[in-house]
Amino acid sequence: MATDKDFRDLRTDYSWGALDEANVRQNPFELFGDWYEAYSKTDAIDSTAVTVSTVDEDGQPDSRIVLLKEIRKENFIFYTNHNSKKGRDLAKNPKVHLLFFWPEMERQIRIKGVATFMDENESRIYFDKRPFESRVAAAVSPQSSVVPNRDYLEEKFFSILKTKEENAAIEMPKNWGGVKVQPLEFEFWQGRISRLHDRLRFKRENGSWKIERLAP
Repeated sequence: MATDKDFRDLRTDYSWGALDEANVRQNPFELFGDWYEAYSKTDAIDSTAVTVSTVDEDGQPDSRIVLLKEIRKENFIFYTNHNSKKGRDLAKNPKVHLLFFWPEMERQIRIKGVATFMDENESRIYFDKRPFESRVAAAVSPQSSVVPNRDYLEEKFFSILKTKEENAAIEMPKNWGGVKVQPLEFEFWQGRISRLHDRLRFKRENGSWKIERLAP
C-alpha cells in the first residue's frame, strides 16, 4: 500500500472573524477569557484541551495534549505525574509552550511561559475532587514508563476497585500534582480570507503588556 499522500490542493478559506488591536482587550488574560467563553458555547469536545510543549535535555521538543483545569492569579494550571516525560522535562527546563487550537472559530492562542510545580497540599485539594476511577488510575499508572502490556495496568486498576468502595479515600501519589504556567507572552491568531491572517502578540514589558501585530 502506498504511503505517500499529497495534500497540497486542500483549501479552507477562513472567514469567521477578525482581530483588530484597536478594539481588543488590552490585557491578554481578559481577551483569553472572552475567546474561551465564546468557544465553550460551540459543540467542541474538551474545550479546555491544550497542547503542552517541553524540551528535553538533548534539546528535543516534545508535545502532548492535556486538559487545562484552572486559571488563577495569572497562572494556567494543569495536573500530571511529575515523573512523566513532561514532568521530567520541566524539572530540568521550566520553559514551556501552550497552544490552544479552536478550529470551530478559526482561532489559536500560543503562550510562552515558565512552569513551576504546585506543592503537595495544594495539589491534593484537586486530587480529592477527581472521580474515584480517575484517582485510582493516577495511583496505578507509572506515566510515560514502559509497561509489559495493558493487562498489567488493568490488573492493578481493578484490584484496587475490588478492594475499595466507591468514593473511598485514595492516597495521592507523591509524584503527582499540579503545574502552574506563568505566561510571559501571548499570541492570538484569527484565520482570515486568502491566508492574510490576523496575529496579535502580547509581550510583558516592565509590568505591563505591549501589543504588536505580526505578519501572517
